[in-house]
Amino acid sequence: MGRLERGLNWRSALLVTLLLLAGALQAAEPGRAAVATPNPAATVAGMETLNQGGNAFDAAVAISAALAVAEPYGSGLGGGGFFLLRQAGAKTVYRFLDARERAPRAAHAKLYKRDGRIQDGLSLDGPLAAAIPGLPAALVDLAGHYGRLPLNDSLTPAIRLARDGISVDRIYRERASWRLAALRDDPESARLFLDHRGEIPEEFSLLRQPDLADTLEHIARYGKAGFYAGHTAEKMVQSVRAAGGIWTLTDLADYRTVERQPIRFSLAEGRELISAPPPSAGGIALAQSLAMLQQLPWQKADRIQRTHYVVEVLRRAYRDRGLLGDPDFVRIPTNKLLDAGYLKALAAGIDSRRATPSSSLPPSPPWSEGDHTTHFTVIDKDGNAVAATLSINLPFGAAFTVPETGVLLNDEMDDFAADPGGANAYGLAGSQANAIAAGKRPLSSMSPTFIESEQEFAAFGTPGGSRIPSMVLLSVLEYLSGQPVARWPAVARYHHQYLPDQIEHEPGAFSASESAELRARGYSLKPLERNYGNQQVLFWNKAKRTLEAASDPRGLGLSEVLMTPITAE
Repeated sequence: MGRLERGLNWRSALLVTLLLLAGALQAAEPGRAAVATPNPAATVAGMETLNQGGNAFDAAVAISAALAVAEPYGSGLGGGGFFLLRQAGAKTVYRFLDARERAPRAAHAKLYKRDGRIQDGLSLDGPLAAAIPGLPAALVDLAGHYGRLPLNDSLTPAIRLARDGISVDRIYRERASWRLAALRDDPESARLFLDHRGEIPEEFSLLRQPDLADTLEHIARYGKAGFYAGHTAEKMVQSVRAAGGIWTLTDLADYRTVERQPIRFSLAEGRELISAPPPSAGGIALAQSLAMLQQLPWQKADRIQRTHYVVEVLRRAYRDRGLLGDPDFVRIPTNKLLDAGYLKALAAGIDSRRATPSSSLPPSPPWSEGDHTTHFTVIDKDGNAVAATLSINLPFGAAFTVPETGVLLNDEMDDFAADPGGANAYGLAGSQANAIAAGKRPLSSMSPTFIESEQEFAAFGTPGGSRIPSMVLLSVLEYLSGQPVARWPAVARYHHQYLPDQIEHEPGAFSASESAELRARGYSLKPLERNYGNQQVLFWNKAKRTLEAASDPRGLGLSEVLMTPITAE
């Protein structure tokens, strides 16, 4: 071989290597951004923030604050949530920010008992039902620890929305109808969220919240002290205590978000599940369900056989929820619950043709929680991503708004087991691991979730209370089956949570013949009167260098992909 030929071969090899490296580097980041939220105004807020040079974490602040304005029935400054983070770089880092509300220090196991009996309404309506909010702290921490922009810049879209007003839509009207009596009972909530006659506002009427805008401005200017101290904190404590609540200034001053290690679980084909750890029950339930399904031929099964497998793994995963609670207060047997041998044995106990009666499985306390949360997902051009699920529990939370602040309080205290030997507002029994205690965070099903491999990255999440893990699972199965992204949040939904021993399902989820076949297998079916959930998903195909996002067709959400790369000015 001559010198010239050797030189050409060397140059050719170098060129190929450089091209391969360039392709690998390009695949390591999407080059564009995508946002999917349940409300167009929140999507616009996120996109605006990205266009200003913010990253996914700045956009998450903007979206969360905008949802607090646009969806007072689903989340807000008076609530909390979970944030699953993906930090891009030479090595991808996953983080989980726990901004779940905490019980006030004066809370105790008998807080809602009167004359020896639980009084359900006390944990649902009014300030005694409210835990200490976590969302304001999360906004400050996200911006300060992970964002690029000043907090004020990320909060500006929400402040503008609160001052200028947001249009009342059909979902607002529906949720307000469910809580109309409670909203009427609180003068400030009635003034803000109902019309001058105390009725639900007409569709397309304008909802203005200037006091909330002021509170957002205080947070933008002073950080956590703008909410957890000073005038805002004093006003909240004064109003809460005057109406029978137990908050103190110390409760607010002591609130902290907690960074936890997300659940990470290896799946087939080089994929990894990254999801919410306790005090969420969702990540463990998803990991258990997917691990059991990997032992079963679900992908080759027809629709009813697949439903059978899914219901049976959910039955077993949900049964274990009674062991979970706030990891700062109770020991969580995570390793045991995710042990390969344990999960293989659970899968082996599934009859391929017949339903397993829940009564035949070892007992564990059943449970439930409010299902009117919210969820969004965002990814930036560098590959930083956030999947976040936020909540104030029931629609419009405790239906108690602190005057002069615009802060609508949560009723997350009902997510505790108010009576570990009895039941909560949803008729389901409690768990000692989730009993009320001072400073404790109530158990939740909120399940922001990623699945990642060398070739792909997908993000999932939805509101829906106890049905969240089953909804996310069904969407994940659509993804694993290679279905188009738009199908993931649109898939027909059904749910089983161990007890009550029944399959709940959306109207029309099963045909008459499919329902008959499921009953013949031993299942009890409960058709629901309405659809549920509002999932937001995104998909980055690293190999094909494509980015997609989708919003649930059941809601009014908006998903957008920026068609050109974003650069900071």
